[in-house]
Amino acid sequence: MDTLSFRPANHADIPALVALVTSAYRGDVSRQGWTTEADLLDGQRIDPDVLARDIGRARSRILVAERGGEMLACAHVAEEDGAGYFGMFSVRPDLQGGGVGKAMLAEAERIAREEWQLPTMRMTVIDIRDELIAFYERRGYARTGIKKPFPYGDERYGIPKREDLRFEILEKPLTGAAA
Repeated sequence: MDTLSFRPANHADIPALVALVTSAYRGDVSRQGWTTEADLLDGQRIDPDVLARDIGRARSRILVAERGGEMLACAHVAEEDGAGYFGMFSVRPDLQGGGVGKAMLAEAERIAREEWQLPTMRMTVIDIRDELIAFYERRGYARTGIKKPFPYGDERYGIPKREDLRFEILEKPLTGAAA
């Protein structure tokens, strides 16, 4: 079996990235995995124009995980406010729970810590996603207590099915990084 490999995405990957991210979070196909937001949100999960900007900006990388040339997972890792930022984390629903996501998170943390010398990794999650937050807590992330309103009315983030959505910031120190 081929090993998992990582590479930065390029603009030609945008259609496949949009399809992967959508499959992990929206619609019935997302229900195959445990990361689905199908009961919380409709609409798009990622905006292709935002994705294109993230691919092109400095200290920002859309990371792709592949096996045998097939895209299995992706995530966005970037520098924001002197810390690493981890987002857009998506694993093909039929592969969730098989270790691909853990490997992707570890690679994103390595980039922030070793390549960019950042002391901390942060992420934003919907605060009612207890199972997802528990996944990150098992990997050393902690709730910061910082909550932000969900951007109701901005369809780039999806169309909410509930009125109680908020974002919460999680954070993890990246040991070995320069301060």
